[in-house]
Amino acid sequence: MQDDQKIKNELEIRYVEEKNVQQFNELLSYVFQITDTEMEESGYESKKEVLRSKRPILKEAEVFGWFDEDRLVSQIAIYPCEVNIHGTIFKMGGVTGVGTYPEYAGHGLMHALISYALKNMRKNGQWISYLYPYSIPYYRRKGWEIMSDKLTFKIRDTQLPKQVEVSGVVRRHAVDHEDVFKVYEAFAKVNHGAMQRTNFHWEEYWRYENEETRTAAIYYDGHGNPQGVLFYWIVDEIFHVKEMFYLTQEARHGLWNFISAHFSMVYWIEGNIYKNEPLAFLLEESQIKETIEPYFMARIVDVEQFLSHFPFKKSTIPFHFVVTDPLADWNCGVFGMEWKDGKLHVSHEPIGHAVKLDIQTLTCLLMNYRRAAYLARIERIETDIETLQLLEQIIPDMEAYFSDDF
Repeated sequence: MQDDQKIKNELEIRYVEEKNVQQFNELLSYVFQITDTEMEESGYESKKEVLRSKRPILKEAEVFGWFDEDRLVSQIAIYPCEVNIHGTIFKMGGVTGVGTYPEYAGHGLMHALISYALKNMRKNGQWISYLYPYSIPYYRRKGWEIMSDKLTFKIRDTQLPKQVEVSGVVRRHAVDHEDVFKVYEAFAKVNHGAMQRTNFHWEEYWRYENEETRTAAIYYDGHGNPQGVLFYWIVDEIFHVKEMFYLTQEARHGLWNFISAHFSMVYWIEGNIYKNEPLAFLLEESQIKETIEPYFMARIVDVEQFLSHFPFKKSTIPFHFVVTDPLADWNCGVFGMEWKDGKLHVSHEPIGHAVKLDIQTLTCLLMNYRRAAYLARIERIETDIETLQLLEQIIPDMEAYFSDDF
């Protein structure tokens, strides 16, 4: 412990500026072992091109780290984002670029950086944070919890669904066609968990995808309105689905009709679904291979503010949360929940029955990754049966959809 403090005393936390972009990327490359080959396969000619591509991140994001004099030795980046939480738009801090050189590891530098980042997010009104975990146990210890899954499927050409009659047509366009943005914007407004993408976020979405092969198939209904989008490419007789999002079931059928039209061209169809909605159930031939894995994690940054703005269904029964948080002391304590004149009031009074849980479980509960009854059954929530039933009633029942990567 004394050694840890001694090392911290010799270092300094400060903002990582644009002039530090090379050090920022060198640390990322070292920690995650990004090779020249991997970068070039992603469409970049060299690391220098990647360095140039990362400059906007240092302009748009808040990046800070530990410096040993002028050398960056540990860092964390917070992307400014907005996400849909059950129909309400929240500012979100997207955590990425996390890394520490091994000779500086094990001294609590990252713990301090994450704590610093949480305070900054709170100051900026980012009351929830997302991240892609390199280690789920590590980030759980810091207060994050799984919020969404990614399903990967693989089906044979002979298992493709039969054509379904639809009123519209599919047209192929570039992935940056205006109708792609139009459909996604409408989709993100009605799907819990989804990112509200700006140009910056679209650039990040495509950062490591090869520009030469990606295509957008857009479904237009009978009135010519874009209703669904499929991002795909074909390589070595495999039809790769990066993402499919749609506003109507007709659009879903229309996009699958388009995939099925490639029957004579491909042997396999492989792709991703960013929601716990098994494809097998939607296909006539359901004996397909699907795998599911946790994708993104979330963390409530400010419990009081998040609860105050969360779209609970109205209730007449007061209760209170008792929350513990390993990093953010402002989240530890009692949060009374009482509806007056149909409006929620959050206080620090222990009104009604208690719901005892940690910040990870509260995040999981409100993001609806798991329901209250299940969390109580596995002893992640401690409360009485009546309040448990109340939680089941007032928390919207929609699973999170998140397909971005940062």
